[in-house]
Amino acid sequence: MLQPKIIGVKPLPGYKLQLKYETKEQKIFNVFPYISGDWFGKLKDEKYFNTVRISGNTVEWKDGQDIAPHELYEYSSLEE
Repeated sequence: MLQPKIIGVKPLPGYKLQLKYETKEQKIFNVFPYISGDWFGKLKDEKYFNTVRISGNTVEWKDGQDIAPHELYEYSSLEE
């Protein structure tokens, strides 16, 4: 399944991301389960976590940590 394009990302407290899609959907993705090990463990630093940005069809942090677009879309909850 092709996911709609992400047009906005905002870091939220609790290691969550607010994602805005071209379809006007807004979803919340919980990054916390991914934060472990040397690579993704860097995301525990809130200042670093808050540097998230859109990169292509996904989101990314400055050292290259990213999450697959289908995971962002499929495992997010709709924002109410």
